[in-house]
Amino acid sequence: MRALEPTPRLIAMAAAMVATLAIASLEGCATSSIDLAPPAADRPWQPQTDAGGNIVPGPPHSASDSTQAGYTLPRSSALAAIEPAATLDANHAYTLPELIDLAESTNPLTRIAWNDARNAALAAGIAKTAYLPQLTATAMGGYEAASGAASTPLLGTTSTNSNIHGTVSVLALQWLLFDFGGRRARLDAAKQLSVAANVAFTSVHQHVIHDVSIAYYTYEAATAREHTAQQALDNADGILSAARARRKQGVGTVVEVAQATQNRAQANLLKVQADGALSDSYLSLVSALGISPLSKPVIAPLPARTLTLALHQSVDEIVTDAIARRPDVQGAFALEEANQAKIRAAESAFMPKIFLSATAAYGTGTTSITAIPPVGDQAATVNLNGSRRSGSIFLGVTIPLYDGGLRSAVLMQARNDADSASAQLTHTKQEAVRQIVAAQNGLSTSLASNDAAKALVEAAQTTYDAAFTAYRHGVGTITDALLTQNQLLAAQNAYADSYSAALSAAATLALATGEIGSPSMEGEPSQ
Repeated sequence: MRALEPTPRLIAMAAAMVATLAIASLEGCATSSIDLAPPAADRPWQPQTDAGGNIVPGPPHSASDSTQAGYTLPRSSALAAIEPAATLDANHAYTLPELIDLAESTNPLTRIAWNDARNAALAAGIAKTAYLPQLTATAMGGYEAASGAASTPLLGTTSTNSNIHGTVSVLALQWLLFDFGGRRARLDAAKQLSVAANVAFTSVHQHVIHDVSIAYYTYEAATAREHTAQQALDNADGILSAARARRKQGVGTVVEVAQATQNRAQANLLKVQADGALSDSYLSLVSALGISPLSKPVIAPLPARTLTLALHQSVDEIVTDAIARRPDVQGAFALEEANQAKIRAAESAFMPKIFLSATAAYGTGTTSITAIPPVGDQAATVNLNGSRRSGSIFLGVTIPLYDGGLRSAVLMQARNDADSASAQLTHTKQEAVRQIVAAQNGLSTSLASNDAAKALVEAAQTTYDAAFTAYRHGVGTITDALLTQNQLLAAQNAYADSYSAALSAAATLALATGEIGSPSMEGEPSQ
């Protein structure tokens, strides 16, 4: 059977059928999608799932054909896998500098900041492409069928049929030669944004170092509290043994034994609470590293050191230098420079642009296409009739005359953004000074508290030893022994907390001054 020749009637019918099918398939799509939402505000959403329990798009199940009940989601096999524990040396105790190095290489925040900086750098590269010509190749083909009938007195009714087909290939070049600094301004803005992203990358690393340091010092304080709780429990056992011995010798009373037993139970409770706090601080430290919470790194103890006033400096000595180094201040300055560049870019939109445009084309068949070469942002077209080659090159200028105030509004926005960026820089500097002063005050207070707590521990230890010895030899009371034991525990905890607080305050001051990531610090605050 001979295939039907494509006639104008057949082509028109086919086009009409395609249009009808398209309209029918799209009719009602917007409103019918409401079925994807939960059926009611007071009824649970029961999603469709695949064989693995993964939620798939589609209308929810009705209450009658679903086994799911309540406001719980199905178990998704694709999400069941968790991050494995980090590969660590179980026989090695990690020091604070090693923990910081581990966090910088594994914490997801550092990778996110790195990718942001890379994207900002690529944006600067994209801005550079405005200086290069744009070369575009286009190919197209077409078929046209036409028929008609005409009636004249001399010839009667006549009919005409024509079939036209052909192809066109076009190579077009467009090059912006001069735009009064618009491209340069946009490139400058992109470069400043790249600087801001790099500064933010440094800031993220500094905060990671600070977070790990604080978590480490908190863990050390919790460890010290656990040790003092154990010591308090041992002391309570000693007092209880002495009370029982005095009772057996006939010089003690039942009340003394009961008081000592109660004191021992209280000490045991404090030991359990200290163990729980130690576990929590260990988890916080592992979380600060950015590794799986299931990881179990061995933590090296903090070397004993004496805190001195070398940690303390005058605020006036460090503020000026710190302001010039802080990442947030440098980032705010880069954003201010970027917004100034955006003003220059907006101003260039009022100026003419000089461009070069060229095309080379080749057409076959009996097509007839009439157009003009590319101008500005218009697509390249050709001027062909029949089978021929053509080429053109133009040097032109575009002058913006009227756009309804669009360019003026964009310029006003750019100036407003620049003013806001300048105000933000001023605010950032003021906030930086406030943080430095607060951190310095916190460090001074922590150092003074540590000195006071150290003296308190020495006095409390002497008092407890004397009271316990006196009670054991029958010349003291159990009340004094119990009281001095609790006072000793409180003094030891205060010393552990003040020591950790002083180190944490030093780390916070280093962060506030922008020095926490310096190589000389080796991951710890200078002391």
